[in-house]
Amino acid sequence: MTSEYATFGLVPAMRAGGVLSDGAYQMHRDYLDFEVNGRPLLPRLADLDAVSPLASDLGPTVFAEQVRRLLLESEPPLDGGRYVLYGCPECEGLACGAVTAVIERDGPDIIWRDFLWQTDRTTPEAERDGYHGIGPYRFHGDQYRAELTRLLHTVDAHDLSAHRRVLLIGGRAALLAKLAAALRRTGLGAEITLDAVGAHAGELRRYGVVFFGRTIRQDERDAVRDAFAKARSDAVFITGLAPIVPLLVAQVEQALDRTPPDRRRLVRLAARGGEALVEVASECRVRLAAHRLDRLSRPHTVDLYDAPLPPGVHRLPLPPKAARGECFLVARTTDTVLTAATAP
Repeated sequence: MTSEYATFGLVPAMRAGGVLSDGAYQMHRDYLDFEVNGRPLLPRLADLDAVSPLASDLGPTVFAEQVRRLLLESEPPLDGGRYVLYGCPECEGLACGAVTAVIERDGPDIIWRDFLWQTDRTTPEAERDGYHGIGPYRFHGDQYRAELTRLLHTVDAHDLSAHRRVLLIGGRAALLAKLAAALRRTGLGAEITLDAVGAHAGELRRYGVVFFGRTIRQDERDAVRDAFAKARSDAVFITGLAPIVPLLVAQVEQALDRTPPDRRRLVRLAARGGEALVEVASECRVRLAAHRLDRLSRPHTVDLYDAPLPPGVHRLPLPPKAARGECFLVARTTDTVLTAATAP
């Protein structure tokens, strides 16, 4: 058993939602990731699409129950003293797979050990399903408990979704209604208005993103920005690239991401010379799609890439129609979405 101490912390994280090319919806989830020795733990566990039990959309009672489990104030949910650290972001069911670990006391200290991938209540084989090289971690009990206990005593500690609302401003009611419906299907709040200038400051501060339709004039945008500035809002303002709902949802997800740049795996997306330039900081699965409108303003989507990429800058060829005309790219990993436009 390790005798070296690791630091324990909690850091906000996001599982990006979206409308996928097959029409399926991927849920947006905000949660607290575990930070060990100053680094988030989830990215070290291969390229998992998962969230911790400390998710923002849990009710206060369930959230508090998850915190108390990590504090070892209730019985472990799995045999062998095992606790779920990361689970399925869609259903949170064990059958989809989860990262579990033994959490135990050792005198005043807390130890996390024996990290495994688990798909049922039967403890899997460590050699086959273990995360070798991850842990064990020994935490100072006082520091560990202080980080978790503060979540129980801070009213809004579990509400990471304070900025998960999107304000849609524009005159194209049909498009905005479709976009609002799609955002809600992914778990985001969305409202539509023609004018936000006269809204109460407290209401404006509840939005994380303000979306302008392309028909909104510059002076109207400036007035809205001034209103949000006077309300001391930190909302991000974006303008729709094209009337393509999956693309616009991706734009919103990109704007919602407040992850520090040095912690992002998907770093850059650009298009030039018939190629898509994709830069990743660490190996991860990247999905790249191209969206365009035809001459009759009908949307078309083409999947260009879906596989792991190693760190570095990668050049992926664009299809002829995307390379010749106006096209919009969406690159996504489990926690990041980037959009880019190609030049005609």
